[in-house]
Amino acid sequence: MPQVTANGLTLEYDEHGDPAHPPLLLVMGLGAQMTAWPIELVEALAAKGFRVIRFDNRDIGLSQKMEGIKAPGMVRQVIFGKLGMKPKVPYTLSDMASDAIGVLDALGIDRAHIVGASMGGMIAQRMAIHHGPRLLSLTSIFSTTGNGKLPQADKVAIDTLTTPPTSMEEESLIAHGIKIQAAIGSPGFRPDPEHQRVRVRETVRRSVYPAGQARQMAAIINDGDRTAMLGDVTVPTLVMHGEDDPLVKVEAGRATAAAIPGAKLKTIAGWGHDLPLALVDELAEAIADHASSTMVNA
Repeated sequence: MPQVTANGLTLEYDEHGDPAHPPLLLVMGLGAQMTAWPIELVEALAAKGFRVIRFDNRDIGLSQKMEGIKAPGMVRQVIFGKLGMKPKVPYTLSDMASDAIGVLDALGIDRAHIVGASMGGMIAQRMAIHHGPRLLSLTSIFSTTGNGKLPQADKVAIDTLTTPPTSMEEESLIAHGIKIQAAIGSPGFRPDPEHQRVRVRETVRRSVYPAGQARQMAAIINDGDRTAMLGDVTVPTLVMHGEDDPLVKVEAGRATAAAIPGAKLKTIAGWGHDLPLALVDELAEAIADHASSTMVNA
């Protein structure tokens, strides 16, 4: 796959659809490679008339790793935060937002529709806060404002996600990936087990890099509450969230929509913290309709 230099880093990306069509950039979440955007969803968006671009965030997948930089422990960050202090982190979500803008710069794209999932939604929010004129629209998927008073993740979900694999052997990594998906996935849209295993194996063989996830988590904790800043966002926004998300509760999606003036909210029963194939058509239609409506009203 091709790479670009963005914000001083080498980032892996791919794109689908007609290059002449309006660009739509997909920003993925914590510890997840760009391939966590199902190719079925990517192709569905391309078929709806978009130039769809995925990329690996820094420190994950095939993008540049921040080797040798240690993240502060989660407990230390939380304790410091309660004292009104922030320990130094390797990089911030604002840095990662600048990475995404750098991808657009490298591809010669002035403005784009931005779709972010989970941490990617937080990055997309930071893009809207700091780089608003570069966004044609914003879609924030199962993300949050960062308000610490919102309902917290189910213990099983957060513990499973943040517990490192017991071994770097392939079969152990596959089992670990399937366990995570079972803990955070959609109770109403469970995957076919064999198809899931194939996808997880492909992900493992592409890249495994736990150190990057720890540094990305530090960036999330460091970012704090974006609610007040989101009140100044003028980018047309759609917020999408699963009503049965065990990791980022649906209240966080509602809070995000409430924080951004004029934002639309779409929730789906049975949807958790994943992008199940059973929802590809519905998600693609909602994203495309939102993006297309902003072009009509521009």
